[in-house]
Amino acid sequence: MDYPENQYILKGDGIGSIKISDDVVKVIAGLAAVEVEGVTAMSGGIAGGIAERLGRKNLSKGVKADVGEKEALIDLFVIVDYGARIQDVAGKIQSNVKTAVENMTGLRVLQVNVNVQGVSFGPDNKEEDGRVK
Repeated sequence: MDYPENQYILKGDGIGSIKISDDVVKVIAGLAAVEVEGVTAMSGGIAGGIAERLGRKNLSKGVKADVGEKEALIDLFVIVDYGARIQDVAGKIQSNVKTAVENMTGLRVLQVNVNVQGVSFGPDNKEEDGRVK
């Protein structure tokens, strides 16, 4: 059986081991981030360049995770709603992501870095690719 290279392995209790892929951590973090009021979309970051409207196409888009044996560092790239207080939204994202990843995986989250890539002015002012006009 072939396993992904980037995975977090929980030590088994004699029955076997549990392997959690980095992609699973990214999906958990992405879902936790978009649950926060004021987050419009996840962005592919500078390299990706395109914002992804909220949806289930690619749940790890806009998330980078550096996962070690017991700890994780997470970077998120988001688009926020116009009028939302960015500091408050970012703080809620950090808290929500840290809690979700720690509770679901057992990893200790050392950092959740939020990178605000843009501001959305509402659905009427969006082009089809999600970029703000």
